[in-house]
Amino acid sequence: MAGNSLSPEVWMLLLVAAACAHAASSAKPKVCDKGWECKASVYCCNETISDFFQVYQFEDLFSKRNAPIAQAVGFWDYHSFITAAAVYEPLGFGTTGGKQMQMKEVAAFLGHVGSKTSCTNSSTPPNPTVLCFLCSDLPVAGLPLLQVDMALRPREMSPSQSYCDQSYDYPCTPGVDYYGRGALPVYWNYNYGAIGDGLKVDLLNHPEYLEQNATLAFQAAIYRWMTPMKKKQPSAHDVFVGKWKPTKNDTLAKRLPGFGATMNVLYGDLVCGQGSIDAMNNIISHYQYYLDLMGIGRQFSDDNLDCAEQEAFNPSTASSTSSPTAAST
Repeated sequence: MAGNSLSPEVWMLLLVAAACAHAASSAKPKVCDKGWECKASVYCCNETISDFFQVYQFEDLFSKRNAPIAQAVGFWDYHSFITAAAVYEPLGFGTTGGKQMQMKEVAAFLGHVGSKTSCTNSSTPPNPTVLCFLCSDLPVAGLPLLQVDMALRPREMSPSQSYCDQSYDYPCTPGVDYYGRGALPVYWNYNYGAIGDGLKVDLLNHPEYLEQNATLAFQAAIYRWMTPMKKKQPSAHDVFVGKWKPTKNDTLAKRLPGFGATMNVLYGDLVCGQGSIDAMNNIISHYQYYLDLMGIGRQFSDDNLDCAEQEAFNPSTASSTSSPTAAST
């Protein structure tokens, strides 16, 4: 009916609104579900970690973890790793980029884990002797020795201190020691507190949880990999998968995206900016070794593999307790 006709101006407004709604709908990224392992994320549209990294590969990488020398028999397993990883796959852990990048990130992360928990200190590991939590007197990457107690739980062998530092946000719990525990060993009360907050687990009062539950130990390590330790700084994940763009100051400090920068994020000048030292080369060799074992090949290690000349994101001070980056390793 003529009385119900719309004016040209109204029609124009309706057309504009419809166009805007369509544009907004088109701009919304597609999300996918891959069952229990990855849900409601654009990253879940890629393969999941269990699609390309399966039980036999975990066994190849960590074939010595249940040997008598390891002492941590039965603690670490594939299921614990995948269960922990599933928490972070919707955020891009092992699910960013194409399949090769996904596999490389898993190899990079596990390379760090292997180098920090190895039964050997060789910079060219002859066989997969990782996830042992040090059963000998060989230091790994300059860190305190780790071993497994009679309950087969990873812990520091002879702590030289309780790793308690005065902290307003995370005060030490009386009678609790904050020595290294976990797949990427956590040190100091404030790091246990911050990581515990991120995991929603009371690690400040119960740091021993990381030596009692392999899934939680892996989860804490992946949290460290995915989370910047300071605001306005990248995570190890960011610098590895290319989500981080260096500033001019970063470039001047020779901090560039790649595996080398992951060491900078995680360990700072304990490892980086000191030339070609064993601590750095040990981590790199584990990463390249895992690339070979996973069928990628070390020739795809890419540029910026080391951090020999990189300035630390968070330089250490005279007090070893004042640098969260240094203290967290």
